[in-house]
Amino acid sequence: MNASNPDRQVDVCVRGAGAVGGSLALALSRQGLRVVLQQGPAHGHGPDVRAYALNAASVSLLRSLRVWDALPADAVTPVHDMKVEGDAAPGALSFSAWEQSVEALAWIVDAAALEEALDAALRFAPHVRRVGLDQPVDAPLTALCEGKHSATRQRLGIDFDLHWYGQRAIAARLVADRPHHGTARQWFRSPDILALLPFERPQAGASYGLVWSLPEARAAEMMAFDAAAFEQALNEATGGAAGRLVLGSDRAAWPLGLGRASRFSGPGWVLLGDSAHVVHPLAGQGLNLGLADVQALVETLSSREPWRGLGDERLLARYARRRLGPTTAMATVTDGLLHLFAPPTPWLRELRNRGLSLVDHLPGAKRWLAGRALGL
Repeated sequence: MNASNPDRQVDVCVRGAGAVGGSLALALSRQGLRVVLQQGPAHGHGPDVRAYALNAASVSLLRSLRVWDALPADAVTPVHDMKVEGDAAPGALSFSAWEQSVEALAWIVDAAALEEALDAALRFAPHVRRVGLDQPVDAPLTALCEGKHSATRQRLGIDFDLHWYGQRAIAARLVADRPHHGTARQWFRSPDILALLPFERPQAGASYGLVWSLPEARAAEMMAFDAAAFEQALNEATGGAAGRLVLGSDRAAWPLGLGRASRFSGPGWVLLGDSAHVVHPLAGQGLNLGLADVQALVETLSSREPWRGLGDERLLARYARRRLGPTTAMATVTDGLLHLFAPPTPWLRELRNRGLSLVDHLPGAKRWLAGRALGL
């Protein structure tokens, strides 16, 4: 699938400049593999207000790549407690790191800071060379980390079943008039889902990353509001649970969907991250799935038989089988939760809210749910 270029010795070509592609290039280089990382031009669309919720497995991978400890202190916030509310009493559910006997339920990370740390690490990686997307590269294995609109995946003829939810996510940074104490908050309501992720920027100890999933028309209306009108709607939606909230950044919005490629691997190629699967952000698991793809591929390649090449179709099928179950399960959970809380039907509304309260009183069920989210 790549143009011939015999005078360049390359083991793996990684296409994609995001956190998944950068992490994969670093991890493969640590195995001594020669990696070419193909990146497109940087797109400047204003400040990056995205925030990632990373689980323990993702943090472990980034730490092994010497990226985690290079992050600025104010770019990482541990989540010690999480409070989930439905759209009516008695719907409420809470989790705590203490109950789960873990250091944190998750770590909220500034997306731009993570990508900067990865970029810095790649500059010093001895076996990684970076080139443009248009430069031909001849490698036994090409790893596609280009995102849900991957052009290379399309050229390979791989189907990608992408179902749009008719929703958009609005993201922003917020500042509260009281400390967050490491508590994340989430509201599941008909027809929106609102999450407040504790953060240190722009104000240490009292900031949040906002992810608010809304129907398209309502999202467009909210994006058109001036700051005062948006803040009023936001504070009405949160009911003062996190204190008085004001905008600390511009707002950004993007469409939400559910998607999966028909195949994750083939002769000489693999898909990772959003190139392979896309889920709703309500569980904050998008990047965690992508970094789990990285870990699985690295382990698959490192354990290959000496006589088997990096692009061997059967070898890469091992990776695909390993990732099919977890990604399908997460897609099913996020899609199911979205559809459970979307309908305004009175009897369903009461059932789902009572269900939240029931789970809150079942320690075993809470541990299981937390374990899936933490990657344990």
